[in-house]
Amino acid sequence: MPDMTIANKTFSNNSWQSILEEIKEEVAPLLSQGQVAAYIPELGRVDKNKFGMAVRLINGDLFEIGDSKTNFSVQSISKVFTLTKAFSILKDELWKRVGKEPSGNPFNSLIQLERENGKPRNPFINAGAIVVADCIANNYDDPLNYMIRFIRELADNKNLKLNVNVFQSEKKTGHRNAALAHFMKSYGNIQSEVGDVLDLYFGHCSLELNCVDLSNAFLYLANHGTHPISGKTYLSASQAKRLNALLLTCGTYDAAGDFAFKVGMPGKSGVGGGIAAIIPGLLSISVWSPGLDKHGNSLAGVKALELFTTKTGISIF
Repeated sequence: MPDMTIANKTFSNNSWQSILEEIKEEVAPLLSQGQVAAYIPELGRVDKNKFGMAVRLINGDLFEIGDSKTNFSVQSISKVFTLTKAFSILKDELWKRVGKEPSGNPFNSLIQLERENGKPRNPFINAGAIVVADCIANNYDDPLNYMIRFIRELADNKNLKLNVNVFQSEKKTGHRNAALAHFMKSYGNIQSEVGDVLDLYFGHCSLELNCVDLSNAFLYLANHGTHPISGKTYLSASQAKRLNALLLTCGTYDAAGDFAFKVGMPGKSGVGGGIAAIIPGLLSISVWSPGLDKHGNSLAGVKALELFTTKTGISIF
């Protein structure tokens, strides 16, 4: 492909790859410092020295490094896909059941939910994603398999599947999430059976993707809601703008402000160690490193994305 000029800088295929190689080398000392998400027993067994990264440009070019094709549990990153589907179905009616503001609290907090009468602050904290799952469960007879097929389409990978061991592990130990769901049910903000909603929620969080899959799957958000490679439209341009705004303000738990400050991209993290982000009109990017910081975000992953925007000089700001 020809060289690309962005913000008065020229990028060749070699320069994109060289930047990823520099990042991998610079974050290597951080890999041993984070902590894996051991509160989900299956995730506690993951080797935290893994690191992968992939960049997909909207023209289709792909650049990757490290463990970019190693599957991992995407966890909360999958909330972007359920939100996309729920938003496309319910449109602005969705916001009557879930808010649009940063929480400032841990992602599984009960306190704020009680103060606000069972309406979650945003769709990316656990309570909000459970409400989104309920919206999907109300519209499809087999919601989990529907979502798996949807994410396979976005990622252009028909072989994606959930990790049954992670699913069972989450279901067995997910007492806080069950409490959130039952609490919202008491306020009428969960309409389906709680067990069915939690099966969908735990199921989509247990999906395994790799960095290449995630970069493919997020590309529609970098192109106003239409996937530039398949040509399929998943959100209107207005809806994509709003979803990206939520990614920037709420996508990385209670560290969203710090992430925006350091990285300068809308993104979504998961406690499996993955982070996916976009620069509108240009690219999607994903990184995986299982060691987490105190907020539940990948320690090396956040640094890698910060280095990417620093080295390229490209961000949304």
